[in-house]
Amino acid sequence: MTAPPELPGGGVREVKSAARTLELLELLAARRNRPARLREISEALDMPRSSCYALLRTLVKYGWVRTDASGTLYGIGIRALLAGTTYLDTDPCVRIAKPVLDMLGEQLDETFHLGRLSGDKVVYLVTRASSQYLRPHSRVGRHLPAYSTALGKALLAELETDEVDEHLPAELTALTPNTHTDRAALLDDLTEIRERGFAVDRQENSLGVQCFALPLHYSAPATDAISCSVPLARLTPQREAEILGAMRKARETIDEAAMAAELGGTGDA
Repeated sequence: MTAPPELPGGGVREVKSAARTLELLELLAARRNRPARLREISEALDMPRSSCYALLRTLVKYGWVRTDASGTLYGIGIRALLAGTTYLDTDPCVRIAKPVLDMLGEQLDETFHLGRLSGDKVVYLVTRASSQYLRPHSRVGRHLPAYSTALGKALLAELETDEVDEHLPAELTALTPNTHTDRAALLDDLTEIRERGFAVDRQENSLGVQCFALPLHYSAPATDAISCSVPLARLTPQREAEILGAMRKARETIDEAAMAAELGGTGDA
């Protein structure tokens, strides 16, 4: 068997057609409920329109892309959902964390999440919503910039300073007036998080909501974290202490179960 071609650094050479397929799927996924036309897709990917059309029709055939009755608008297909569901169903950390977060939700009736660092984003793997307050877009599969969320900052703080930049975009864009847009200010915040032991999102991602997050330590550096989102209207110092105390116990339970199952290093940051 012929060995795969290698790059000078020792890695396997990228397959251009596969890379373009993934870029196309990620583009459509990022648009959520906004289908795109062929021209928009080909321009966004800098791909010849004929090649883009052929790739789209192939993906439509296999269910990874859907199209409208006219055949001119394209969106992410059901096969992507099935693949994502399989990921969640087979992820051992999700299986361990979900019942613990459900228990927290029953105990405190706040919204709890399990998130994973992936590039410069945090992906939400588990969500247990409060019956009192349903956050908009609070759903499994949602991804947000790591620098603007308590989950992301808790995980960035676990990294060495020179590694943090690998998980930041070229420009820190403000999601609210409170979002860190200055790298130095963000690094100062991460230093405080390391010293304090937990991260706080002070309306940096969503106005009217404060979030607390703790990294999970079944892998090193941590790639997963748990968080709690609380409307400011009902957040008091006593409630904050109650939430953090319960989250620390939950983290201990999750970490012990994961270590017992030898799941360290399962993250995919």
